[in-house]
Amino acid sequence: MAGGVKKPVNIFRLKNLGEPKNVFNWRLWFAVFSFGLLGAARGVDEGLISGAFSSKDFQKTINLSSYSEVERTNIKANVSAMVQIGSVGGALFAFVICDRIGRIWATRQLCILWILGIAIFMGNGGSLGAVYAGRFIAGLGVGQTPVVGPVYIAEIAPASVRGLCTCIFTGFVYVGIVLAYFTNYGAQINLGDTSHARWLAPTSLHIIFAGLIFILTFFQYESPRFLVKQGKFQKAAENMAHIRNLPVDDAYVVSEITAIRDAHEEELEATMGASWYGVLKEMFLIPSNLYRLYLSAMVQFMSQWSGASAITIYALDFLKILGITGQNESLLITAVFGIVKFVAAIVCALFLVDVIGRKRALLLGITLQAISMIYIAGFLTAVPELGVDESYVVPKAEAAASRGAVAMIFLSGCGWALGWNSMQYLLTAELFPLRIRAVSTSMAMTLHFANQYGNSRAVPNMLLPASQGGISPLGTFWCFAAVTILGGIWVWFFVPETGGRSLESMERLFELPWYRIGLHGNEDADSKDEAINEKQEAAGVVDHVEGRADGDTRV
Repeated sequence: MAGGVKKPVNIFRLKNLGEPKNVFNWRLWFAVFSFGLLGAARGVDEGLISGAFSSKDFQKTINLSSYSEVERTNIKANVSAMVQIGSVGGALFAFVICDRIGRIWATRQLCILWILGIAIFMGNGGSLGAVYAGRFIAGLGVGQTPVVGPVYIAEIAPASVRGLCTCIFTGFVYVGIVLAYFTNYGAQINLGDTSHARWLAPTSLHIIFAGLIFILTFFQYESPRFLVKQGKFQKAAENMAHIRNLPVDDAYVVSEITAIRDAHEEELEATMGASWYGVLKEMFLIPSNLYRLYLSAMVQFMSQWSGASAITIYALDFLKILGITGQNESLLITAVFGIVKFVAAIVCALFLVDVIGRKRALLLGITLQAISMIYIAGFLTAVPELGVDESYVVPKAEAAASRGAVAMIFLSGCGWALGWNSMQYLLTAELFPLRIRAVSTSMAMTLHFANQYGNSRAVPNMLLPASQGGISPLGTFWCFAAVTILGGIWVWFFVPETGGRSLESMERLFELPWYRIGLHGNEDADSKDEAINEKQEAAGVVDHVEGRADGDTRV
């Protein structure tokens, strides 16, 4: 079919999709697993840094008590956000690395940067500058992961399960978060808070993941689509055949490689060659590509300022605001919070993204997030002393509402995992044509980390009382609620459904005027698919007839 499989996908019955039975083989899943692990980079950092900074030994190591309250708030924000600053740079040059040395070598070099940065952080010797520098360098590696991982996975996955495969990357974000939360909790319980081991042991998770991913790259094959872009067509066919577990001359492999080559050649012809000027012209002067850039940019903005990412990073602070006291109890709750988000991500990957589609899954997640943010904002409006007056204790009359607000933190995490956090990687990885895929994804992820930095840097100050320059906790959550609702409205009107469509047929979604794409792009693309299928079938019949002996016109 011209546009690929569009019917709902039952992941437990992949053989019913009409694909050759060998396509869904262990090589495919091993490759998806290996590059999906890159998602753990963000998850481990988001889950670890709040617990590490809350360690009394870490605070003593960097002499935090010598600073004023506002200075301590700024230091905490800077330490947390330094990885995001580095990630902006990492995401920005990831496309150069991806397109020059390939997806495999790009993964190896980012792992080296990741390990180097964490090593500097762990050996800081009490220097706040070393803490900043180490986290910045680690960010240069971590920032490349949402470019390299989803792009590679999207490029090797069959269209029918591309959503599932790319969401495995998102799932590993939560694997990282869960492990980080539980190692923080385990270190606090079993190691105490009197030695460096309290924060060094959990931080070593970074090195474990980076080392494992580095090793796994030596068992993987380069993306066939990257090889086509490099003009290595035979190697591309061989790699595709290996991943599909089919012979090189199998009709399925031949048709895939042919479609990739044809699409790439059309891109080159449309933009007059392979110069940087041609790439920029293709990105910004072709309306369909400009609309895709607009979609990817807005996804990053709306998702990061909806508040869920900040809740992950500052989970301990938000739980304290809502009335949860005690370091051990808070760490345990954050660990369970991580599990809830992980389960939600698995549900999204297995039963939603390729079944009900990207757009419906995203809207479902946004709805859950909006409900939770409005509840928490309303609760804090009713009890404005929380998070502002440190001596205030939640009265028994408000205890049930306080527990409800904590439950809403869990609901927001569930909605985030079902919606924005899954789609911000998947949509970005599958929207763009091959020639501009790496640079466009890199640009989108640069915006991702820039917004994440702005959010993670701003939230500690936003939570401060108005007298200290903040907007208080209740103002912060009303802000999150407003952005979440606006995001849902935007998705409804402007985001088309991309599920089940091959990467090479994605162009048909964006041929309508920009204001009609979100609501009518799929209907228009489906009609174009039918027309193309009819032409292909007619051409096949003609070829079949012409290939027979003269006078024999049987079909």
